[in-house]
Amino acid sequence: MAGWLRSLVGALTLLEVAAALSFLHHRYEEMVQALFRVQSQCPYVTRIYSIGRSVEGRHLYVLEFSDYPGIHEPLEPEFKYVGNMHGNEVLGRELLLQLSEFLCEEYRRSNERITRLIHDTRIHIMPSMNPDGYEVAAKQGPDSNGYLTGRNNANGVDLNRNFPDLNTFMYYSGEISGPNHHIPLPDNWKSQVEPETLAVIQWISSYNFVLSANLHGGAVVANYPYDKSQDQRFRSHRRTVNTPTPDDKLFQKLAKTYSYAHSWMHRGWNCGDYFADGITNGASWYSLSKGMQDFNYLYTNCFEITLELSCNKFPPEQDLERQWMANREALVAFIEEVHQGIKGMVSDENNNGIAGAVISVQGISHDITSGDMGDYFRLLLPGTYTVTASAEGYQPQTVTITVGPAAPSLVHFQLKQDVVRKPLERKASGTRMNNKALQKKVVPRATRRGTQR
Repeated sequence: MAGWLRSLVGALTLLEVAAALSFLHHRYEEMVQALFRVQSQCPYVTRIYSIGRSVEGRHLYVLEFSDYPGIHEPLEPEFKYVGNMHGNEVLGRELLLQLSEFLCEEYRRSNERITRLIHDTRIHIMPSMNPDGYEVAAKQGPDSNGYLTGRNNANGVDLNRNFPDLNTFMYYSGEISGPNHHIPLPDNWKSQVEPETLAVIQWISSYNFVLSANLHGGAVVANYPYDKSQDQRFRSHRRTVNTPTPDDKLFQKLAKTYSYAHSWMHRGWNCGDYFADGITNGASWYSLSKGMQDFNYLYTNCFEITLELSCNKFPPEQDLERQWMANREALVAFIEEVHQGIKGMVSDENNNGIAGAVISVQGISHDITSGDMGDYFRLLLPGTYTVTASAEGYQPQTVTITVGPAAPSLVHFQLKQDVVRKPLERKASGTRMNNKALQKKVVPRATRRGTQR
């Protein structure tokens, strides 16, 4: 088949898929039906599971795409999308339902790109983290929905201000060279969070997620950590202090991947605001405390960004198809970003995987750890790096590797047992550091006009 004819057929196929999708707002029961419909259409590469229930008892459903659903395959990265964290910010919810249908349909059509993505990645899609808030917002509908109506959960709590505040601990522990990764949770953290937040924390503690995005509305910009500024002394007005992570350049690249694949986000001028390249450091925009994005980075191996996708938090149905076409390529391209940097196995001399081994990159003061099977994933930009793997009871191993722009470099570590078996002092480990021991070292010191993440 001639190249131009093949391209034409591909374009027509995508148009057929777009026409088959239902561009409607989905209430809870309709959302659940849509998820199970996808699962029934692609039963061999999908799985539906619930991570818990909302305040009012609605399941927090996740749709998984994988060539082996329900199973973590060594060296296959875990990715997640979370939508509708704020109940009245609904575009992300609808886009994730559209994405689920799209992945299924394209897989059935043997689309090479989508097939490869599903075979090489374990993708988790949660359309709604706040189904109770959505129902409140949906009762008013797009035309009369207030700016805050349905934003919070059924207990009136903003879920994106409800995660344990690890930023404050990190900033002050930093004064004594404390950790900025795998920070332990406060002893009483479960009593301080909502059921939805608790479910998400337990979820991300159970899966070794590598990359993630949570979808919001009220602006059009890709936002990356840190969300919280170290300078919190002035709380009466908006703070705009750029607060980068040790992985700032990588986060900028991840954010630009989405913004430039989006039809207009990268242009910068949207909703009366201007963001160069369509991206922003969270704290540079305004400081946010106890957010989910920073929590992922400080507590787990996961790199998460926040996607603000529409000026209108609850867009009318006639705008949904246009929004889907604007975001479709970006949603797929961002998942593909999980396949960069380095990955490999950390094992002992008998080829047994070592869980919780620490992977440190010289010059980047943020470590990640190996998963239960001993596999690890470290997102990195192209370049040459010195990387060390270490684990308690083993001699550390250091290698120099070069990362290319196309696919992750495969770097395995085989650690020899430490004969002396001295306890290894580490900044992070698979077994969480004792919180009380860290607290003895650290004694913590005592809005935006439009959107609020």
